[in-house]
Amino acid sequence: MRKPFIAGNWKMNMTRESGLALVRGLMEKLQGTSSQIDVAVCPPSVYLQEISSALKGSAIGVGGQNMYHEADGAFTGEVSGPMLCDLHCQYVILGHSERRQFFGETDSSVNKKTHAALKFGLTPIVCVGEMLSERESGATAQVIDTQVRGSLAGLTPEQASKIVIAYEPVWAIGTGKTATPAQAEEVHAQIRGLLTELFGKSVSDVIRIQYGGSVKPDNAGELMSQPNIDGALVGGASLKADSFAAIVLASCGLAAAK
Repeated sequence: MRKPFIAGNWKMNMTRESGLALVRGLMEKLQGTSSQIDVAVCPPSVYLQEISSALKGSAIGVGGQNMYHEADGAFTGEVSGPMLCDLHCQYVILGHSERRQFFGETDSSVNKKTHAALKFGLTPIVCVGEMLSERESGATAQVIDTQVRGSLAGLTPEQASKIVIAYEPVWAIGTGKTATPAQAEEVHAQIRGLLTELFGKSVSDVIRIQYGGSVKPDNAGELMSQPNIDGALVGGASLKADSFAAIVLASCGLAAAK
């Protein structure tokens, strides 16, 4: 039984003051849910220190939005795994579609970061997903196959058991469009099958696969009720305590029902 996992990706949003207010609101609204669901927030790197400190002692985890694969060195503007660990991060988002689309990240670079994150003790949230043109041309399955295999290349089954996958149809991110539960489940089932092929069923059965793409309180429950959808990587709706908490609460207890 896979415990649901909801992570909030703040992207390039929030200020110090609004971020702290948000996590204080989440701590209040999500008391008593940690036995049913895992929750994390992923603020911009400049606020990780204060957000992590504010959440100390709570059940809400903290993650980075990106990292470089080297531990240190002359890489201006980058953030390393050890730096994230030093700020008490447990998670790091890797290969988000915006990183791939706007900053040239590839399956190969995501793969290097995934290996590095595991080496440093972080849980990588590895993102995959197709563009609208790829879905419309019938290429979704091939795109997902290529991204999963490339991003996870060289992992041992033991390493793979420690990752999280996030399926994000690019056409549903920030557009208000959402894959139907059936569309999302179809791709999640494909990913689960790929993980079984690559790492074995016992490992595939424990890897959590999140859905990301305009997740909101009113669609979270139906999405999360699908057999292979184990949580959500939430964008815009994670920027307000009420909406993010509502998504978490709608997802609570669903693992037991699957």
